[in-house]
Formats: sequence, structure tokens, C-alpha cells
Amino acid sequence: MKAASHRGAPAPTPSLGGMRHIEGGAFAMGSDRFYAEERPARRVKVDSFWIDETPVTNAAFAAFVAATGYRTLAELPPDPKLYPGADLEGIQPGSLVFRKAAGLVDLDDPSQWWAFIEGADWRHPTGPGSSIEGLEQHPVVHVAHCDAEAYAKWAGKSLPTEAEWEYAARGGADGQEYAWGDELSPDGQILANYWLGLFPVSTIKADGNYRTTPVGSFPANGHGLVDMIGNVWEWTRDWYAAAQAAKTRSPCCAIPNPRGATLAQSYESGAPGSRIGRKVLKGGSHLCAVNYCQRYRPAARHPQQIDSATSHIGFRCVSRKRGE
Repeated sequence: MKAASHRGAPAPTPSLGGMRHIEGGAFAMGSDRFYAEERPARRVKVDSFWIDETPVTNAAFAAFVAATGYRTLAELPPDPKLYPGADLEGIQPGSLVFRKAAGLVDLDDPSQWWAFIEGADWRHPTGPGSSIEGLEQHPVVHVAHCDAEAYAKWAGKSLPTEAEWEYAARGGADGQEYAWGDELSPDGQILANYWLGLFPVSTIKADGNYRTTPVGSFPANGHGLVDMIGNVWEWTRDWYAAAQAAKTRSPCCAIPNPRGATLAQSYESGAPGSRIGRKVLKGGSHLCAVNYCQRYRPAARHPQQIDSATSHIGFRCVSRKRGE
């Protein structure tokens, strides 16, 4: 596949142990053209850091589990302490799995394509009977936020902030809507793993695949990073809030190393009884489509409860000290 050009972008950044060094700088974060939670576009700056070239793969996560004996949230019965007053009797470990719809459905009703499957977890991505055999280089999925944090700590790294993630995803090009320019598919090129066809009913991909793809199946961005867009959503360390305040005293000033909301601000306003915090997801996934969820862009963001694990969420790590 022909790689996209990155006019004005720097040469791919140095790599070290599967990570790329991102030189700090200022950029336009957010977008005024798509979804309300991305607004306003604002000038921010971040310090230098290192970031994984790829999302964490099944093979890498398996090495972590083998070394530590770690069990993910999806593999454990729900903890009553996290859900006071809830009736958890009979609820077995599991996770949310995407199921292609049989026909046209209401796109405002995600229950039409998501199902909680007992026994679904990172080893069994579509439920009991499935496995990651042959998927070793696919991004790991069914990881809750605590699982991503546990891996990062074991690896001597951490999760990126939303600003770090977006800065890296832009590949050195500022102000573009997509990681490769202002067109979704320049010259007809498909530059990321997103849904092709009518979501969630049919796909026009030649191989019929509508789930994850091996990391690096599509061109890297200007920083040498792959799958920053599409394939799987990626956890960040920031709490989510819908409103993005431009915390500058003057338009000429960039917000230094911005962070997200507080835990309390991240609670879902439409569910006053819920006290499960939500973190920011970035990058979109293989389920983003032209007719639904056009979040295959660096500015795109989505709230996710930290206890949630699904078949389209993964992560990658950063280091702020690597190489020093």
C-alpha cells in the first residue's frame, strides 16, 4: 500500500526499544469541525516524551501475564465494593463483544451491536471457544483501565495524557483533521483500520474482516507510529469532561501540559447514581464508520468508564524519562 505523504512533517523520530522519541512543542489540540466534545480547538504544548510505536499486542500482554500471574478485570467476578447496592448474584466474569447486526438498526441504541458475553476476555476475544492463536500481533483488547495501568507499571512506563497522545498522533503536522491530511482517503487510499461499509450491518472489505488487524498493517504517521488511528481505541490517563476550557489568558499563549477533569467531573451526568469514573479514549477503532462515529481522527475523544472492557479498546504506553 502506498504510504501517505507528510509534507511539512519532520523525519521519523528516533526509536529505542520499540518506542519513538517525540520532541516537545506546541500544537492545535481539538477540532471545531466535528463533535462538540472536541471543541474548542486550542493551542497547547507538551514536554518531550517517548511513546510505543504500536498498541500493546496480545504477545506483549501475554508476556506480562506470564511474568506476573496478573488477571484482568474481565476475568474476575464483579467486586461488590465497586457496585454498592447492586444485585451481583449469578453474574459471571465476561466482557462486551461487538456483534454485527443482521439488518438496519437504530444507531442511537448500541445494545443492537454490543453484547455482554460471559467468558470473553483478552485470551478469548469473542467469547468462550475463541482464542488469540494467530492474533499474537493484534492489539490486546478487553483490557479495563486498571489492566492497562498494571501493564504500564510492570513495563516501567505509564499511560499517555490526552494531550501527549494527540500530539503524537498528529505526526508533526499541525491543524490537519486526519493523521495524514484533511482527506479521509486521499487518492482512494485506506490508511487505517476503520469500518468500510454500512455500520453495523455490512462490510465491503475484501477479506470480510471487521475486527482488529495486526499492528502496522497500515502506514506509519510522521513520527513512525502505527495504528494511532483506528484498529482499537486507546486508554489515556486523563479523566474525561465534555467541556474543553481554553485555560489561557491570551490567544498567543499555549496551555502547558494540560490534564483532564477531576474524578468527580468525569461521572456521567445522565446517570446520577453512577460513581464510576470515566477516562478519555483516543484514536477511534475498527468500528468507526462514515455513517457512524467519525472518530478516526487525532482530535476525537470518547468517555469510557474505567471498569469497562470491550472488544475494541486497547492501549499503548509512554515514558517521560526514557533515554535520560
